[in-house]
Formats: sequence, C-alpha cells, structure tokens
Amino acid sequence: MRYIYIIVLILISQTGKAQEKEWTLEECMQYAVENSLEKRKQEAQNTIYHQNYLEAIGRLLPSINANTNANFNFGRGLDSETNTYTDVNSFSNNYNLYSSLILFDGLTSITRVRLQRVNKLMGRQELEAVKDLIAYETMECFFNVLYSTELVKLAEAQLEESTETLKQITRMAELGVKSYPDVAEISAQEAENNYNLTRQKNILAIAVIKLKEKMNFPIEDVLHVSDSATTPLIVKSQDTAISIFEQSRLFIPKAVAAESKLKSQKLAYKSAKGVLFPTLSVDGGYNTNFSRYMDGSNYSSFNEQFRNKVGRYVGFTLSIPIFNGFSRSAQVRRGKAEVVMAQAERDKTLRTLHSEIEQAVADMNGEADQYYQAKKQVDAMDIAHQVNQRKYIEGLINALDLHITANRLLQARAEELNSKLRFQLKHKLVEYYKGEPFIIINE
Repeated sequence: MRYIYIIVLILISQTGKAQEKEWTLEECMQYAVENSLEKRKQEAQNTIYHQNYLEAIGRLLPSINANTNANFNFGRGLDSETNTYTDVNSFSNNYNLYSSLILFDGLTSITRVRLQRVNKLMGRQELEAVKDLIAYETMECFFNVLYSTELVKLAEAQLEESTETLKQITRMAELGVKSYPDVAEISAQEAENNYNLTRQKNILAIAVIKLKEKMNFPIEDVLHVSDSATTPLIVKSQDTAISIFEQSRLFIPKAVAAESKLKSQKLAYKSAKGVLFPTLSVDGGYNTNFSRYMDGSNYSSFNEQFRNKVGRYVGFTLSIPIFNGFSRSAQVRRGKAEVVMAQAERDKTLRTLHSEIEQAVADMNGEADQYYQAKKQVDAMDIAHQVNQRKYIEGLINALDLHITANRLLQARAEELNSKLRFQLKHKLVEYYKGEPFIIINE
C-alpha cells in the first residue's frame, strides 16, 4: 500500500509538470499590458481628463444655488415688517434661490470645452502609446529568453559531445592508441564546456527575471516561454523608411499625441487671450422669509408670510478688465510660449520617429544579411568540425585544434540564432510602423 501511495504522488507531480503553462509571445505581451502599472497610471490620468471635460461643459450651464438661515435677535433689532428698530426679541427665517449665467466671456468657456475634448483624445492616444511601448519592451525580453534558452541547448549539446569524446579517448588510451595527456586535454575541455553550460543557465535565469519584471509577473511563480509563432520569411524590406514614415506619422500613437498636445496648447493660448475681453453675465433670484416676535404677540402664519413676502430679481453684470497686476498679460505670454514649446516637442517627436523607422528598416535588412552569412558559416564550420573530429581520432591534429573548431562552431550557431531572433524582433517593429499592431488588446 505504501508503494502504491508513492507511485500515485509521483504520477500527480509529473502530471502537474506536464500541465505547466508555456507562454507564447502574444500571451506575454497581453499579460504585460493588462497588468502594467504605467497603464494604470495613464488610465487614472485619462479619468482626470474626462472630469476636466465635464467641468468645462458645466461652465456653459447656469449655476443654481439655494440657501436658508435662521436668526434669533435679542435686544434692539430691525423689524422686518415695518423696517423700524424695536427692542423686542425676534426670530426670522430667510429663503433664497438664485441663478447666474455667463453670456459672454471672450469665448473662454467654449474654448475651454474644446481644449478639454482635445485633452481627452490625447489621453487615449497616450494610453495607446504606453501599451505599445510595454508590448515592445516585453517582446525584447521574450526574445532574450528564447535566445538564452537556445544557447543553453547549444551548450548542453557541446558538453554532451565533449563527454562522448572523452569516453572515446579514455578507451583509446587504455588500448594504447592515445596518450594520457590527450585524455587530460579533452577532460579540461569537458570541464570548460560544463562551466559554459552553468554560465548560460545563469544568464537564462536573469533573462527570465527581467521578463517577469517587465510583465509584472509574480516573481515566485514559474514562467516557461514557447516560440510557437510562425517565423516570418527572412527577406529584406522593399519599403523605404520615408514612405513608412509618411504613413506612420498619421496613426502611431506617440506622433498623434504630440499633434494633439500642440492643438491643446493652441486652444489654451486662445483661452488665455479671452480673459482680456469683458465678461457679461445675467443673474436672477427668488427670496422670501418668515419672522415673529418672541413676546407671545400674534403673528401671521408661516405659509401666509412665505407667500406674501416673496421677492424676485433679475440683473446684468458687465465686468471690464483694466488692471490686475499683469496676471492676464502674463497668462497670455505664457500661453504663447507654451505653444512654441509644444510645436518644438512635436517636431522632435516626429524627427525621432523618422530616425527610429530608418534604424528599424536598416536593422531588419542587416539582420537578414547576417542570418544568411551566419547560416553559411554554420554549414562550413559544421563540416570542418566533423573533419577535425576524424583527424583527431586518427592522430592528425591535437586536442587544441579540435577544441578551437568546436568553439568556432558554437559561436557560429549562436550568431545564426541571434540574427534570426533579431530579425523577427525588427520585422515586427517595422510591421508596427506600417500599421500592424503588436497585439490586439482584448478589453
């Protein structure tokens, strides 16, 4: 019974390992975007933009307020009925309902609504830019993990090869075909390969930690990645950087956000100039009250006084700005300077975008050339290493020559892998600049 229990536990643990999730590139990017702290901050900022927009709309509507108060007067006071002074203690209760509406303020309120609407749109664009940046940085970390994983596999294969060679040379030394210094040399190579495998595993562990950090993934959980995506055909791009830029500037979020920022500052400048104009507003109100003496004398009922003492008023107010300590003129000049700054920032963003596209296209085309050169190098190195293995067995070369060709083959394979993964990364980046998103966010 005890053995059956142990077997069941082993099967359960193996089943759990078999069911460990392998994360694809799209899943990693999706998770990173959904759990990003930067995205959460931008969403909160967008909430502020929305509330500012509602507040700006509210400024176009009439304000309505109501108040009431209760007063106890002891000693000399003003009689609300006769408007004369009296020495009798009294109680009064006032009710007011009043409203105000701005008729003209230099179009400042209307411009402020347009400004906050642009800010809302800019917030959405900034959110998309944040998502795209998170997705791309996660993709970089993902490919680093894939690269490190493949390097570990190459190091394992090299260690396995050197171990088999060591076994073969040891047997040949026992038969007198090889000397024990040859065995020591191959043994040293095996130890070096073992060290290289350990180093590559550590590099892989660090790459996984960085990917978890970028994804905001629980650090204590296991994260396995899988390269299940279809590898694009490794060819050069036929599109020029300038043609891609002319299209991308119209939809890339950070470029569109920079344009919205400039438009926002222009509207803010226009709103600032509106404070130099007079302001015309209309006011209206409704008031009534109730009062009585506290000496026990007769008084009209509350309902009767509430109806009979009703007062209504309406008025217009014209406010003309003359001098306010240079605050208005300073606000206008500051708005104009901020427009210049926003325009410079927009131009800088577009220039940076153009450079990024040029670099991405050049990198992709360069990686395509390097991949095919590395592939040829791997084929040549593989043949040379196989030849040297036979030569070493036959005693035509020493162990050092064999070790050099093995390392050169490993380096060539690593370069081929690096070029392949770098091409995939740059290919996705170029396609993004051409209008294909990194991922489709399901929200």
